[in-house]
Amino acid sequence: MNDLWIEKYRPKTLADVVGQDEIVERLTAYAKTKNVPHLIFAGPAGIGKTTCALALSKELFGETWKQNFNELNASDERGINIIRGKIKDFARTAPIGKNKFKIIFLDEADNLTNDAQAALRRTIEKYSHICRFVLSANYSSKIIEPIQSRCTVFRFRPIREDDIKKAIRKIASKEKLEVTPDGLDTLIFISRGDLRKAINVLQVGASVNKKITADLLYEMSATAKPEDVKALISTALTGNFMAARNQLYDMLIKYGLSGEDVIKQIHQAIFNLTIPDESKIRLIEKTGEAEFRLVEGSNAHIQLEALLAQFALEGKTLR
Repeated sequence: MNDLWIEKYRPKTLADVVGQDEIVERLTAYAKTKNVPHLIFAGPAGIGKTTCALALSKELFGETWKQNFNELNASDERGINIIRGKIKDFARTAPIGKNKFKIIFLDEADNLTNDAQAALRRTIEKYSHICRFVLSANYSSKIIEPIQSRCTVFRFRPIREDDIKKAIRKIASKEKLEVTPDGLDTLIFISRGDLRKAINVLQVGASVNKKITADLLYEMSATAKPEDVKALISTALTGNFMAARNQLYDMLIKYGLSGEDVIKQIHQAIFNLTIPDESKIRLIEKTGEAEFRLVEGSNAHIQLEALLAQFALEGKTLR
């Protein structure tokens, strides 16, 4: 595996960005007028926030974009020192060339502590004449209100299925891969609107076989087949707890899943069950409790077995 495809095929211009047409249109207008406000890019992972920031900088600054663009990740250093040090040092220096300002891109800004965000607010105010800030966040609500009020908020949405398929077909053509129809559908299922994840899973599969099938992708991505998860739940609902437990451990070994992976897929599968809505509500509630306990550090096997036991008890009410 040589280059990472996510970098190799990253769009170089705003026009090439996939699945964010309305946002691209507004950013393109900023680039043409050279008039950019402070920005917040909000949305889930893998949908183009960093790509848009890079493409915007390239269109604004041309050949000098690397000298006028500084990317930092707030999850690496979350405290006030990163604001007083790296960010302030870059913000106070003049832009290179004939540009009126430069850009600081702060990825995962919602991971900054409140003290760090308060210091950032002051830095934004002080250096607005020569610096623009672009903050990327999974949850914009975690960014303090004084910063939000100084920025234009762009809300990114998960990439549509058709756009993901188009991007995957383009990469497959250039890499001389054969992606089967079920393989393409599997990439859509695995990625859930995250184009970065879809491309990375595709590359991992391509390192094993040039023919990309559903079975290959499930093995490479540590994702259980939906039919296996549905069979697990159905067995539990019949009241056969021990058989369901055996199926669970077969899945954990076969796909190399973590406890949270299993619970997420169980959660998705519940909505497709042919059972009354009242039962679905109770199962979702029990699934949420198990997921919370796992996040808090509980033993995954015990929590998954407890969840299957709850499914078996719920199955008694359906018979």
